[in-house]
Amino acid sequence: MPPPADIVKVAIEWPGAFPKLMEIDQGKYCCCFRNPCGFFLFQNRNEIKNGAILRLTTSPAQNAQQLHERIQSSSMDAKLEALKDLANYSRDVTFAQEFINLDGISLLTQMVESGTERYQKLQKIMKPCFGDMLSFTLTAFVELMDHGIVSWDTFSVAFIKKIASYVNKFASDISILQRSLAILESMVLNSHDLYQKVAQEITIGQLIPHLQGTDQEIQTYTIAVINALFLKAPDDKRQEMANILAQKQLRSIILTHVIRAQRAINNEMAHQLYVLQVLTFNLLEDRMMTKMDPQDQAQRDIIFELRRIAFDAESEPNNSSGSIEKRKSMYTRDYKKLGFINHVNPAMDFTQTPPGMLALDNMLYFAKHHQDAYIRIVLENSSREDKHECPFGRSSIELTKMLCEILKVGELPSETCNDFHPMFFTHDRSFEEFFCICIQLLNKTWKEMRATSEDFNKVMQVVKEQIMRALTTKPSSLDQFKSKLQNLSYTEILKIRQSERMNQEDFQSRPILELKEKIQPEILELIKQQRLNRLVEGTCFRKLNSRRRQDKFWYCRLSPNHKVLHYGDLEESPQGEVPHDSLQDKYDLTLLTFMKENKYVRNWRAERSSIGHFVCSLPSLNN
Repeated sequence: MPPPADIVKVAIEWPGAFPKLMEIDQGKYCCCFRNPCGFFLFQNRNEIKNGAILRLTTSPAQNAQQLHERIQSSSMDAKLEALKDLANYSRDVTFAQEFINLDGISLLTQMVESGTERYQKLQKIMKPCFGDMLSFTLTAFVELMDHGIVSWDTFSVAFIKKIASYVNKFASDISILQRSLAILESMVLNSHDLYQKVAQEITIGQLIPHLQGTDQEIQTYTIAVINALFLKAPDDKRQEMANILAQKQLRSIILTHVIRAQRAINNEMAHQLYVLQVLTFNLLEDRMMTKMDPQDQAQRDIIFELRRIAFDAESEPNNSSGSIEKRKSMYTRDYKKLGFINHVNPAMDFTQTPPGMLALDNMLYFAKHHQDAYIRIVLENSSREDKHECPFGRSSIELTKMLCEILKVGELPSETCNDFHPMFFTHDRSFEEFFCICIQLLNKTWKEMRATSEDFNKVMQVVKEQIMRALTTKPSSLDQFKSKLQNLSYTEILKIRQSERMNQEDFQSRPILELKEKIQPEILELIKQQRLNRLVEGTCFRKLNSRRRQDKFWYCRLSPNHKVLHYGDLEESPQGEVPHDSLQDKYDLTLLTFMKENKYVRNWRAERSSIGHFVCSLPSLNN
């Protein structure tokens, strides 16, 4: 029969003897045992598992009392040994509670505030002893406070000053520096009052040198302190702190000494870099949630600047009373070319939050720092047919909103996430540069998809997928991110989607494959008929002159019997279908299909590219 549930088999050690395998009855258990996991008393005896190795020891209360007395010994050697034991025992919550009940935390803080000054006199002759003693004292303090039994608000300014001084004095003593940084971080995170006191005692300039060393653990604790100060800073002080970090070149120092150092980044460092990344992007929240004031002239001037950069060569009407209407008409025309939804007052486009004024900031940054690309995108789209243009203004607003969602701008950092992106540490204006790359991607994808205004949301979904897939590769620089996007064309996205669908087990099942084979001919025929119907309906194209201006239109459509292609010039864009008899010219499709199949369309397309594109989209015809 199985042994009683209360009986466990364990190995028990005691001083001066070898471990012995024994059975103990948890129902009658009254001794005190200890293992690396902590103390086992009557209250938590059920936590003992079969196979555990236990050491017979004195009770936590007795241990706490003994150590409380030993750390006050006048003998340096005895004190050092006692502090070493205290640092070890303090990890256990049962012991910690007993030691704290003896006012042990106050004793340790007094030793830090005043006792160590006495030991510093012995530092020259007992330097290793002094360093170890202080290290064990701080370790015991950190372990005891980590249990959350004592409030952080109870500590004095003298204690804070002493801990802050260790960050400078003991830079070469890794153990003391590490514990001091850990204490400062906990103070800032757990008490608003202590945040203010720590912020007065420690400066970014004092922390920066610790990032330039080679010890990753020290670097991690240093960034953790910076993050804590950043996180707890009042809203009006956060941007000021960000400016100080920029002046101290924190980003480039982290990039050089942490991210690009010749060693792997551990999980805790990755988490702290992620937190810093989130806190940095959260500085954009204020602009993201600020609506544009249509009456604010300074804000309106930004829109005027966007127009000026794009259409600088355009002649301005004379500023006279007779030209006011001309000026309004010209501005309305240009704002339409810029892709704003409200052509008369584009300021209204920026009253939605998010993205608010952040979208306008991004547009202006793109126009000023990537001027050639900006002008190319605006002019390229303004020369397309209205419904085929990729509206720069609307696209920029929606893209900014999307990027804020991807980067979770405005959200507090997760306590468990370590998803940082090295490329955001390679540029002081990384979010703006991120936008500039993505707006060019959006324009490229729009063209690849041959999208119309009705496809806007679909294009945005594809662009989001392209960005997310590129980010998952963790590019090391913005240029590498841009290169990743170049390989994620719309065609490639379709292939990936198809591959992922096919790899799903459900789509590989026999019934699905049989159904696919059965309905595929019908679907292909339906697609063919839909394309033919669209060709019969016809399309209006803009004609470009030598200066790429859109002066006239021409229309092209397929005859109902699918054998003749009718086309001709128009003075203005039609409001519906154009009758066949009003189109002056026509082509015999029998000849054109022969040319297409024999690859002669290329030269003909160069002669009239839009008709060439129209013909190349024709399905194969039998007659």
